[in-house]
Amino acid sequence: MFKNLAIFFSLFTVLLCTAQNNKLFDEATAAYNSGEYEKAIGFYTDILDNGEHSTAVYYNLGNTYYKLNKIAESIYYYEKALLLSPNDEEVKTNLSYAQNMTLDAIGTMPETGLSKLYKSITGKFTFDQWGYFAIAFMFLFVLLYILFYYANASTLKRWSFIGSILALFICIIAIVFAYIQRRDFKDLQPAIIFAEESSIKSEPNVSSQQVFVIHAGTKVNVIDQLDDWNRIQLADGKTGWIQKNELKLLKDF
Repeated sequence: MFKNLAIFFSLFTVLLCTAQNNKLFDEATAAYNSGEYEKAIGFYTDILDNGEHSTAVYYNLGNTYYKLNKIAESIYYYEKALLLSPNDEEVKTNLSYAQNMTLDAIGTMPETGLSKLYKSITGKFTFDQWGYFAIAFMFLFVLLYILFYYANASTLKRWSFIGSILALFICIIAIVFAYIQRRDFKDLQPAIIFAEESSIKSEPNVSSQQVFVIHAGTKVNVIDQLDDWNRIQLADGKTGWIQKNELKLLKDF
């Protein structure tokens, strides 16, 4: 009895939170459309505080901050939206507009054709999505193999066998891609610079030599940390130390 009550209250809480978040989202959209951007940000932030992390919320926050000319914040939320939906062209387009307003023009390290190809394929979906593909094709493999086992017609047996092998092959490929995406997701710790201008040091202390300067809105990857310092790497390969309070990690869901 108590177990059933616990399940009921859990479901009720989920439905209540969903209804509340939908109401907040509608209020935020109305505030945005009427030009009350600070008010819209408050509503969207309330949704995040309720534990709701979605592409739509992050994307709309990016748009709202962009309207306020807060470029670093705008880029930060666009990038968070892309973490959840890496192939969303609308988010990519708006992100590129925001990035064009930053001061730093940082190139990228050259990649081989093979590296580009593998990233373009594995990056089509998140590791969760690749995992769903693997499960779906595993079920298809089982069904086709059962059909092959029980089929009487030689043509049906042949095609079901070929189909089952193909489904198994795709399942294995999806598992490999899911592993690669999961590994890359764990290894990368992207962040956005929020300080208007950051002096990047050669060592994790304020008296060390400055190696370069970057500005608000620049995307970096955190590769190490020590006390109040993070060691970062730019897209062009440059590295250095920055104080933690000058950037915000993207994977802080």
